[in-house]
Amino acid sequence: MHRRSVIEPKPVTVLRGVGAALAQRLLALGVATTQDLLFLLPLRYEDRTRVVPLGELRAGQRAAVEGEVLLTEVVFRGRRQMLCKIADGSGFLTLRFFYFTAQQQQGLARGARIRCFGEARRGPNGLEIVHPEYRRIDPNTPVAAEDHLTPIYPGTEGVTQGRLRMLVGLALDQCGDVEDWLPSSVLADSRLPALSDALRYVHRPPTDAPVELLLSGRHPAQRRLAFEELLAHQLSLKLLRRRIQSDPGWPLQSNGALKAGLLAALPFRLTQAQQRALLEIEGDLKLGKPMLRLVQGDVGCGKTLVAALAATQAVQAGRQVALMAPTELLADQHAQNFRRWFEPLGIVVALLTGRQTGKARGAVLEGIREGLAPIVVGTHALFQEHVEFSSLALVIVDEQHRFGVHQRLSLREKGASDGHQPHQLIMTATPIPRTLAMTAYADLDVSVIDELPPGRTPVKTVVLAEARRDEVVQRIRTACLEGRQSYWVCPLIDESEEMPYQAAEETAASLAAALPELSVGLVHGRMPASAKEGTMRRFNEGKIQLLVATTVIEVGVDVPNATLMVIENAERMGLAQLHQLRGRVGRGQHVSSCLLLYRSPLSSLARERLAVMRDTNDGFEVARRDLDLRGPGELLGTRQTGLAQMRVADLLRDADLLPRVQIAAETLLRDWPAHVAPLIGRWVGHAEQYGRVG
Repeated sequence: MHRRSVIEPKPVTVLRGVGAALAQRLLALGVATTQDLLFLLPLRYEDRTRVVPLGELRAGQRAAVEGEVLLTEVVFRGRRQMLCKIADGSGFLTLRFFYFTAQQQQGLARGARIRCFGEARRGPNGLEIVHPEYRRIDPNTPVAAEDHLTPIYPGTEGVTQGRLRMLVGLALDQCGDVEDWLPSSVLADSRLPALSDALRYVHRPPTDAPVELLLSGRHPAQRRLAFEELLAHQLSLKLLRRRIQSDPGWPLQSNGALKAGLLAALPFRLTQAQQRALLEIEGDLKLGKPMLRLVQGDVGCGKTLVAALAATQAVQAGRQVALMAPTELLADQHAQNFRRWFEPLGIVVALLTGRQTGKARGAVLEGIREGLAPIVVGTHALFQEHVEFSSLALVIVDEQHRFGVHQRLSLREKGASDGHQPHQLIMTATPIPRTLAMTAYADLDVSVIDELPPGRTPVKTVVLAEARRDEVVQRIRTACLEGRQSYWVCPLIDESEEMPYQAAEETAASLAAALPELSVGLVHGRMPASAKEGTMRRFNEGKIQLLVATTVIEVGVDVPNATLMVIENAERMGLAQLHQLRGRVGRGQHVSSCLLLYRSPLSSLARERLAVMRDTNDGFEVARRDLDLRGPGELLGTRQTGLAQMRVADLLRDADLLPRVQIAAETLLRDWPAHVAPLIGRWVGHAEQYGRVG
């Protein structure tokens, strides 16, 4: 088998002009070696290949220009600034600097010739560019325009774009040091270039490069890098799974008596999808290796009940179960449900959150340690050092995407005893298409609950213009006076000049004034956790009739009496978020509605999004349409989907690469194992978020 020794990357300090101070600043960009510089990929490109005559320059245009300095002076106009006037025979331009040094002022003396780049705008005396990038040029030596598009890199304090471009250029000149860890057989038939060619192209696209293709992230050079990055993430998750399952798990056998007791007490039967998921989980729990399973299902599909039924298998086998939720409110909610199901069967359910103190907390901790509480529900407090379990065999994690994978692993470490590892059951109400799930959750088996329980009334979704706001307020009054509760969701907390939408605090005040007969509450992300939880609890108890909120209520809040939701500026939200928010109503027996308020004019994309929400309640269909709608323009500058932090790949845009990525991962693990660690190191770093990968 072909093997190669790994060439250790050189520290960035080997490059000319990089001392300790600059190296420290570059660390903020994740750059420690010359190889890291090559993988610091451009965010976008600018065309500086043509020098625009000053007479042709227009306001709003980003352009390269050249001229002779006529005058440079420091003036005080509200603040100290330096003005430099240049001319080229066709026109004039002012360069304005608010931050400058005496050395810069001297370098821009009358008669100097400079080439600069920036965005022209109208100033008091004609066009001007504020803080252009510039350099002096010799008037007697013609200087060619740039011979490639100019990359714009992620920024950090104290490192200019010019300096970054110079350093990347130096690293590119030593590009021979970059190992291509993808064997030709893996790239066969993909029409993707070699790694060194791809890197040179993305850093120095030629003047005739297809700019639109580059900006959309779909150029073959970018696709080559995206393929490798997706492969590295896939490999890291597969290695994580392999490591976890290298230790034995607890084979949990049970005669099903506890499960039968819980089922008998339910006023309904499980759906076929719930039964199917439960069978898959029960099969895993009987095995001698740790289960790693994701249960994916739409809001309201009954995932929590499936998790509770799985818990009966561990409890009856004499082991403990831990259920971890992302917020205290959700932990409280799960604890209430589990107590309602288990306490009539004689099973103690403990609740552990950060809110508990003193003797109460001590008693809970003792119950967990002594095994007196077979089921423990809690927040991240569950994996703090002083929490000791007696015999933890099953870990259930709600809303996986709200926790880092390493947090999930630390809870797993709690259950490690006698060389055995606990089983893991992960739940998420964020449906994603199967191909993406296989990539984003490559360390997990996936069960899908794609059916809602009978009796769940679909939420009626209505799209309304902002002009009909008064009608909406009246509808809230009617619903609340009939004994129901309502949500009003705002996308922002504060007013801002860029986005002049009504803030949550202002909305709460105006709604309280318009509806004096109702109790109005407010929650937003900047409130202290205790205040937020307190307000949510009062809403849960029916003491607040109308809850004004930012999207903090997106996940998991279960108030069956809430039948009306208003989402303001709905055109600004993504489909997945709108669907999650809508899932907060329709949780009881009453007919529920979701009103999507929008401000004109609507973009065609926003119009399609709102139409999808109006036409379907199926989360999997919403996810499919989201994938269809999110074109490259929508994704520009967004390098991740909330599933994994990516530098160049995008799980949605690059979905068509995923089947080949999965095949490549299996090939490398089987035939080229020595290539796996360097690939992961290049793209995922030391993979802290995935636990110990080696």
